[in-house]
Amino acid sequence: MKIAPIDIAHKSFTKKIMGVDSEEVAEFLRSVADELEAVIKERNQLKETVRERELSILEYRERDKMLKDTIITAQKMTEKIKEEAEREARIIVSDAEQRAEGIVRDSRDGLKRVYREISELQRIRAQFETNLKAVVESHLSLMEQQQRFSPAPNLGTATSNVDFTP
Repeated sequence: MKIAPIDIAHKSFTKKIMGVDSEEVAEFLRSVADELEAVIKERNQLKETVRERELSILEYRERDKMLKDTIITAQKMTEKIKEEAEREARIIVSDAEQRAEGIVRDSRDGLKRVYREISELQRIRAQFETNLKAVVESHLSLMEQQQRFSPAPNLGTATSNVDFTP
C-alpha cells in the first residue's frame, strides 16, 4: 500500500488512557508528511531530468548516426572522385603518349624525306657537275681544234687589212 503525504498528515490514532501526546504525534506526522512530499517532488524532478537526458541522448545518437552516415558518404564520394580523376588522368596520359608517338613518327618521316631530298640534290649536283665538266671539256676540245686548224691573228700590226671571211 502506498502512503501519500496527505495520508500521513490526516492520520488519526485511537485514544487510550495514558497514551502519547496527540500534539506531538500530529507535529511529527506533519514533519514526516512534509519530508515525504519533498522526497516525492525530488524523485519526480529526477525522473523528469532522466527523461530529458534520455531524450537528449537519443537526439545525440541520431546526430552521431547522421554524422557517421555523412562521413561514410563523403568518403565514398571522395573515393569515386579519386577513381574518376585517376581514370581521366590515364586517358589523358594515353592520349598524350599517342600524340607524342604520332609527332615522333611524323618527325622521323619528315627527316627521312629531307635525307632523300638531300641525297637527290647531291645526285643532281654531281650529275650537273659531270655534265658541266663534259660541256667545258667539249668546248675546250673544240677550241683546241679550232686553234690547230686556224692560225692565230696577228694583233701586233696596225694595219686594217684584216680579212674576216672564211
